[in-house]
Amino acid sequence: MQRKAVALLSGGLDSMLAARMIMDQGVHVEGINFYTGFCVEGHTHSIRNNYKDRPRRNNALWSAQQLGIKLHIIDVIDEYKDVVINPRHGYGAHLNPCLDCKGFMVSKAYRWMQEHGFDFIITGEVRGQRPMSQNGRKMRIVAQESGANDRLLRPLCAKLFEPTMPEREGWVDRELLGDLSGRGRKVQIEMSRQFGFKDYAQPAGGCCFLTDESYSKKLGDLWRVRGEKRYELDDIMLLKIGRHLRPCDDYKLIVCRDAGENNFAKGYRNRYDYMYASSHDGPLVLVDGQLRSREQKLLAASIVARFGKGRDAGHVDVTLVSHPRDGSAPSEETLGVVPRPARQIPENWYV
Repeated sequence: MQRKAVALLSGGLDSMLAARMIMDQGVHVEGINFYTGFCVEGHTHSIRNNYKDRPRRNNALWSAQQLGIKLHIIDVIDEYKDVVINPRHGYGAHLNPCLDCKGFMVSKAYRWMQEHGFDFIITGEVRGQRPMSQNGRKMRIVAQESGANDRLLRPLCAKLFEPTMPEREGWVDRELLGDLSGRGRKVQIEMSRQFGFKDYAQPAGGCCFLTDESYSKKLGDLWRVRGEKRYELDDIMLLKIGRHLRPCDDYKLIVCRDAGENNFAKGYRNRYDYMYASSHDGPLVLVDGQLRSREQKLLAASIVARFGKGRDAGHVDVTLVSHPRDGSAPSEETLGVVPRPARQIPENWYV
């Protein structure tokens, strides 16, 4: 009987290699990818003009295509919130709950495996590659706490662990598995050449924005101002674009950096107050919060003017479009200001 394995496909090289190693042993492999809202590198590359040289694709889908296998993409945005907000094993260097995340993914894959008649799970993990979740002890914790136990196979480093059920039962040949360890990539790159993979996503903390210092700082600021750890999908998408300036806790300005971000932010104009220079070309600026006084409006308008084509002008007109809290029609107000020079914007305003 042909055995069946489900492979956790992140879109990176390691998961591609792991799946291919098992496919080459005659096992039927299908991929699975859990959409959390944070792994959206293709979305970012599609928005920003300065990412034009990068492929605009979902790397997990692209990896499955290279392998010639079916991919199941499962939305876990709501379930994943508890992992981000209340990680049992804590955070990594930033707001990345890597150990809890890996356990969550494997647990979901294990339940999917049981429901669909598959025999075991594949991941592309390499022992020692990531300190938070991929040392020997923590990899054993993931196997145990997820419930997968020895139905979890890590082909790239399997020889560094006790044989799993697929190995003991002869579903796969242990001698054809790997013993990779550490952060080096030379072996994987050579394997990719042998398998004929000419292109693959570059490693950089995976595709998860929670491993990014700047992104985590913005998320932490969002939680601090709200007074609680909560977020929605639109929150985490907007954290990926623009310069985030917070002059005070009443409001934050999201200043778009190029035409691509301007176009993306336009989709939020019916939900946020927004500003733009009406006398000169410049960025669309979303106002997250409320401008409560004339002084705050003029300060925000001067910042908008500073980041536009009128930064060297003696006078710039800035339009503020506000959504009344009573739900009535939006109102417009034009503010004439002098652009605020960059040197006058305090560093601690940048979130």
